[in-house]
Amino acid sequence: MSMDVAPRLDIDVLLDDPQTRIVVCCGSGGVGKTTTAAALGVRAAERGRKVVVLTIDPARRLAQSMGIDALDNIPRRVDGIGDGNGGELHAMMLDMKRTFDEFVEAHADPERARAILANPFYQSLSAGFAGTQEYMAMEKLGQLRARDEWDLIIVDTPPSRSALDFLDAPKRLGSFLDGKFIKVLMAPAKVGGKAGMKFLNVGVSMMTGTVSKVLGGQLMRDVQTFAAAMDTMFGGFRTRAEATYRLLQAPGTAFLVVAAPERDALREAAYFVERLAADRMPLAGLVLNRVHGSGAEQLSAERALAAAEILTLTGDPADPDDPDDAADPADPDDAADPDDALANVAEGSDPAKNDAGAENLADGGFVDPPSGNAQVRNPSAADPDVSPTSAERLAAGLLRLHAERMQVLGREQRTHDRFTALHPEVPVAQVAALPGDVHDLAGLRAIGDRLAVPVERTKRAG
Repeated sequence: MSMDVAPRLDIDVLLDDPQTRIVVCCGSGGVGKTTTAAALGVRAAERGRKVVVLTIDPARRLAQSMGIDALDNIPRRVDGIGDGNGGELHAMMLDMKRTFDEFVEAHADPERARAILANPFYQSLSAGFAGTQEYMAMEKLGQLRARDEWDLIIVDTPPSRSALDFLDAPKRLGSFLDGKFIKVLMAPAKVGGKAGMKFLNVGVSMMTGTVSKVLGGQLMRDVQTFAAAMDTMFGGFRTRAEATYRLLQAPGTAFLVVAAPERDALREAAYFVERLAADRMPLAGLVLNRVHGSGAEQLSAERALAAAEILTLTGDPADPDDPDDAADPADPDDAADPDDALANVAEGSDPAKNDAGAENLADGGFVDPPSGNAQVRNPSAADPDVSPTSAERLAAGLLRLHAERMQVLGREQRTHDRFTALHPEVPVAQVAALPGDVHDLAGLRAIGDRLAVPVERTKRAG
């Protein structure tokens, strides 16, 4: 099976384009959206853009990575980024309730705003009602875009379990707040006086009585009071949700679907790609994080395991009483070099050098070039004193580790190939896995470098 090759996503071209004003990083949870958004922000600022990164990640790793004590609902300047080239980087974390409060304060007179903010139902709604986080993320995006202080806004989307939540929640919340149920609750306050009471008693009493039994009488009164106070603002919720939705569809917005090379993450990514296409959202491509690589991919897992077996079963007999046979860890000539060990074995996998490589590996074992199958003779059956040296045991262990790495690479590549077969048109940027977690600006720069430079993968056939 030959490896499918997806078109490459050129991150630098995307970030350098002045027409790119909004980049939305989306995908399933735990795939590195926050790190990707932060790394994109750092790289864009250091290439001369004025950037603000909006994160909704509850883990708050972005602040730690950027050296900021705490992120809040106000963009904070990140020091040491873009100095000298005109670039700037600001970062902020969505405060869902504060954003909702700001919306109320901006669209209601002071007395009405105070009544709304003090209402128990509003306090519950603004703190965690289903869809509120997604709606307020889009509300904050609209606010940032309207201020026009930055030429690039990067959004780290909420860690939704469903790929539909980010796109649907603003509509759902806007429809709820502007819906028939709320308007029915508002009707008595709108009509007022005896007419209002008559309307309530005749037209709504059965419905409100039933809802009161389910929700409780006090909560029902809180909802009605909230609805009355929000009267002038309901139309604005739907209007603003629709405006932000159109902003996401407009030229200058680019969606990046972020995933890891794992089956579930790429299945979610494929679903997101399809949904974005259905909603006519501009998809820039896929960022595939934490991709493993190897500097010796020409040595397959099967050949590495076969060579390790040869080294385990064969070797020159060592005389413990002979100082020339004892390995001295302090002597560089006696120290085993892992790179040399793998290089020697990889050299032995070249068909033109196979016989010599097999002789170098062990006297009595060989690798058959046409089939790639290792055939091992066990000379210890004839000479029980023959045993592998410490260097050979180390080399065998390294070969087994290499075989495990190659098996991981194979699984990742097959998973990626399935995605590419479904969506061959989607450009992909592969990000090589780092040896540790990202916890500072240097780590974010390293991620940015990996975003811009593709992972080198040898095209294999099998």
